[in-house]
Amino acid sequence: MPMPEGPHRDLMLRALEIEADGHRALLAGDRLTGARLMLQASRLYRDSWELAPPHSYGRLIGMLKAAIIAGEGREAASFVRAAIGEHADSAPAHYALASAALALQEDSAALEEAAGMSGGSPAFRRAAEAICALAERDRAGYVAALEAILADFASREEHLTGVRIADTALMLEMLAEERGIAARLSSPLLPAA
Repeated sequence: MPMPEGPHRDLMLRALEIEADGHRALLAGDRLTGARLMLQASRLYRDSWELAPPHSYGRLIGMLKAAIIAGEGREAASFVRAAIGEHADSAPAHYALASAALALQEDSAALEEAAGMSGGSPAFRRAAEAICALAERDRAGYVAALEAILADFASREEHLTGVRIADTALMLEMLAEERGIAARLSSPLLPAA
């Protein structure tokens, strides 16, 4: 279903463009430019969320992923939690809250929210497995889940406006680094460490 036109759509599309530029910079090894662009994209996702129809959780997920990849996830995580509240009503809402909990180092909350992702698509279930492994500090489980996420992304033609990069995996790797269990997998879909 196409996104309804309006200012929220324009902001969302601009956020996607800037996020793609951020991924390109990261893949080229320019961490500083990549982080700056990801923060800019995160702010645009947030602005889009504030104008969008209710339950447009993809914008919150995009905002949080971009902020975490830029190394600035705590503020975005707090915003996600306040925006959704305690009434997550779908796998995307639980995914946003689970990721926010990880960014805030609240592993028990991450596990609780990941359980709500089980009714979602296979991609949500793969992300839930990785989130649970991170929350439990299970490196082997995390590496296996990350490999599955990367395999799924690798099977796609493209992701963000032609940039083939596993943003979910990249976000999870940033969170895994904080826990000392980063997979450090070699993949054309992840920037060089």
